Amino acid sequence: MLSRFDDYPIHQTPEPIGHPATSDRNVYDRYWLNGYAPDGEFYFGVGMARYPHRRILDGAFSVVHDGEQHAFHASQRAPREPGETQVGPFRIEILEPMRRLRVSLAPNETGIECELLFTARTACVEEGRQTLRRDDRVIMDATRFAQFGRWEGEIRHAGRRIAVDAERVLGTKDRSWGLRPVGEPETGGAPGGSLPQVFFLWAPIHWEDRCTHFGVFEEPDGRRWHQDGAIVPAYASPDAIPGTEDPAIEVVPSVDYALAYEPGTRRMREAELRLQRRGGERLDIQIEPLLRFQMKGLGYLNPAYGHGTWRGERALASESWKTDAVDPLALENLHIQQVVRARQGDREGVGVLEQLCIGPHAPSGFRELLDGAT
Repeated sequence: MLSRFDDYPIHQTPEPIGHPATSDRNVYDRYWLNGYAPDGEFYFGVGMARYPHRRILDGAFSVVHDGEQHAFHASQRAPREPGETQVGPFRIEILEPMRRLRVSLAPNETGIECELLFTARTACVEEGRQTLRRDDRVIMDATRFAQFGRWEGEIRHAGRRIAVDAERVLGTKDRSWGLRPVGEPETGGAPGGSLPQVFFLWAPIHWEDRCTHFGVFEEPDGRRWHQDGAIVPAYASPDAIPGTEDPAIEVVPSVDYALAYEPGTRRMREAELRLQRRGGERLDIQIEPLLRFQMKGLGYLNPAYGHGTWRGERALASESWKTDAVDPLALENLHIQQVVRARQGDREGVGVLEQLCIGPHAPSGFRELLDGAT
């Protein structure tokens, strides 16, 4: 199956570009982006992914504003061309690779619309390859890069308009691809012998003259199986970014954290992130939450609109909820991002902390699948 990309010298295997290098049905290729006001007035998230072996392309847009979260979901049969990034009225356009990107959600029956432009503030930060085995089987094997930037445009929902001003609205672009559990769970075989478990923290933060990046995955006993940390130069214009890779990005050798949980939840009340630099200096970053976003608004753990699930040739849907009305320990609500205010010495910044904690995690005091903090 040939695509227009086969006319470029970019092949990694003897197969055409449209043929994934693995036959695993969970292979995927995803766009994910967020944007937020620095005072926590609003947050929006964007997601789109292609699942070649499931033959599905899906996308979502979700916004939190005035105590409510509104979500648009779309899904369809994946087109033959892997570079087609439109699902119904929802579209992502790469205007200039790793520099500028447009997100459009045209008028549709859900009443949620947007026209947004993302402009890079930094070069891309390549995270380490994330490979996880369970019972001797690879269930996650992915590469991700993150990029910091600004947004401009507008969002419309429920007859209201949110102005998105590049002078104040910051955010992150996240591209990942590889293997990740998606779609309907597999059935058959002997039952597993342990509780499902994920512990994930991810924190991209903007500062006036730079950005910091932080991420960890941990096992139930707290043993860390993956970590990322970087200090990233920021530029006034995407044209000033030195290239696809910025040699001035400082990858730190180790990171750590301290979390205090909101009682009865698995949600951060306050936290400290620690980046250990090679020269011995340690950056201690204190963060406090301003606004919460439920990642189910973009399909994560969403029981009705989960990633890679067949819903027909063309399906559109929407949902809304009061942010304070969700059950914090329901499985679908465990995956969150919080807009955070950050402080490091006399510096002040803004960013997000993403949390996903399912099952036991000894450092947090969690022993069951869904128990909360005391």
